Amino acid sequence: MHKDHSKVSIIFPVKNEGSNVKKTLNSLFSTATKIEYEVIIVDDASDDGCCDFLEQSHFKNKVKKIRTLGVGPSVARNIGAENATSDYLMFCDAHLTFQPHWIDKLLTPLKSDLTDVVCPAIASMDDPKVIGYGQTLSNSLRIQWHKKRPYLFNTAIIPGGCFLIKRDVFFKVGGFETGFKTWGHEDVELSIKLWLFGYRCSCEPSVTILHLFRKSHPYNVDYDGVYYNLLRMAYLHFDQERIKKTKDLIIHRSPKKIESLVLKDGVEKRRREYFQKRAFNDEWYFKHFKIYF
Repeated sequence: MHKDHSKVSIIFPVKNEGSNVKKTLNSLFSTATKIEYEVIIVDDASDDGCCDFLEQSHFKNKVKKIRTLGVGPSVARNIGAENATSDYLMFCDAHLTFQPHWIDKLLTPLKSDLTDVVCPAIASMDDPKVIGYGQTLSNSLRIQWHKKRPYLFNTAIIPGGCFLIKRDVFFKVGGFETGFKTWGHEDVELSIKLWLFGYRCSCEPSVTILHLFRKSHPYNVDYDGVYYNLLRMAYLHFDQERIKKTKDLIIHRSPKKIESLVLKDGVEKRRREYFQKRAFNDEWYFKHFKIYF
């Protein structure tokens, strides 16, 4: 039987996952594939011992574990990518269940140059009938899931819970945004950046991953951080009219104070760098995906 000689680096950012990491790796290593892969776990200052089992596990030598000191999900993913050795990077949450040949099916459209980034359909582990197929944005920049389509299709937003990207593409756009606070909008910002740089984001509906939608978040998430990330994303990629509309979405905190912090942190310099490199403008992006904001 023919073996595909491509290699994939699967990167799991981890933060206080309890038993989820073990369950996810058990699913991964027991799932059939013809693709060679390496596993990188970036344990971002977990204090619940969720990765301790690795020392006694039978797949200890198959996992590269990196310990970080509370750097946040974006930087943790970037560190995983920097330590990867493959031409393809798979970013996965540490609370997933996989189906046979899921890596093979996701890799096919990238190798065929049909797209640059691809995500599977994502179903709820608690209710597998609830399935989303890539994402788009509402007028208030909230996530909306697509319904099923028969074949590979373009999607405005790649869900951060599971996606495969060409290594060179990831680094050409600068990876995940490192100026964010703790958590929020990482996958949205990356997706917008990818499209504006001229890359293609797609969903492969023939692959479904089960995802545990947790009731609590391991990071200390608050309005200040989420709004900061939202406005920083707008300043990085939107025109002035849409930046103003984004500020209007900040209702639980002072928009002026949030904006002052974003500007103080040097977002305008980063914005200029992006605008010099990108292939399209944000007007193109919003019209292309019929996002009226």
